[in-house]
Amino acid sequence: MFKIGEFSMLSKVPVKTLRYYDQIQLLKPQKTDQDTGYRYYAAEQLLEVNRIFLYKELGFTLKQIAQLLHEEISLEQIQGMFKLKESEILQLVEKEQAKLNRIKERMQLIGREGSAEREQEVIIKAVESERLIAFHSCGSVEEIPLLFQTLNHLLEKCNRECIAEPQTVLWKESTEKDFDFEVGYSVKGQMASIPKELYIRSLPAETMMATLLFHSKSTFAQTACVDLATWIEENGYRVKADQPGREIYFPLSENQEDRLIEIQIPIEL
Repeated sequence: MFKIGEFSMLSKVPVKTLRYYDQIQLLKPQKTDQDTGYRYYAAEQLLEVNRIFLYKELGFTLKQIAQLLHEEISLEQIQGMFKLKESEILQLVEKEQAKLNRIKERMQLIGREGSAEREQEVIIKAVESERLIAFHSCGSVEEIPLLFQTLNHLLEKCNRECIAEPQTVLWKESTEKDFDFEVGYSVKGQMASIPKELYIRSLPAETMMATLLFHSKSTFAQTACVDLATWIEENGYRVKADQPGREIYFPLSENQEDRLIEIQIPIEL
C-alpha cells in the first residue's frame, strides 16, 4: 500500500484533492490507521483515479461521477446519463459554432469595408415585457410617419406623464404591398382614460430577439430588414410564430429624420 503522499505522486492528484475525494466519498482510502489517521491507498485504485479523470474530461460533475463509480445503477440509467451529457455538449457545440459563424461574418464585413463597421452587426438578446399605448392601421412603410402624427394628435387628450419614448412600430406582412402596423409609445403607469381609437397593448418578454441597429441615414437602412431576415435563415434560426416584428426609433436630435433604428425579430432554434 501507499501513503497518501506517495499515492499523490503516482496518481498526479494533489494530496488536498485526495483528502477532499475522501471527504465526499468519491475515492476512499483502502485503509485508514485508527491511531495515526494516515491514509493508505492500493495500486488498483489508480484505475479508479483514471476513471475519475475520464468522466471529468467528459464534463460530469463529481456527484455524477460518484454515481457512476459506486452506486448500484442500471445499464439504462448509465446510458441515460451519457445521453443527457451528449445533449448538453451538442448544445454547447451549436452555440460555439454560432459564435464562429459570427466571427467569420465580421471578418468578411471588415474585409469589404476596410474597417470594423459598427452597423449591420446582428445581436441576439433578451428583451423584457412592455406595455404600449398603440394605434392600429394597415399601409406601407412610407406611411409610418403619418401614423405617428395621428397617434400624437390623439395623445394630446391623454396624460403624457405616463408615456415615454422611444417610438415603437409593430409590423406583420398582410399583403405583398401593405403591412399590418401598430405604432405606439411605452406606458409606465396607469392611464385614467384614452381615446377610443387607442388601446393598451402588452408585449411579452422574449429570450431570443435578433436585433439590428442602424442610423436612419445609413446606406444600410433600405436593406436592413431583408439583411436581418437573411441572417436569421443562414444561421439556422426560425422566426417565432405569431409574434410581430418590432422597430424601435431612438431620436438623435429634434429632426425626426435623424435617429437610430433597431429592428427586432423574435426567433427560436
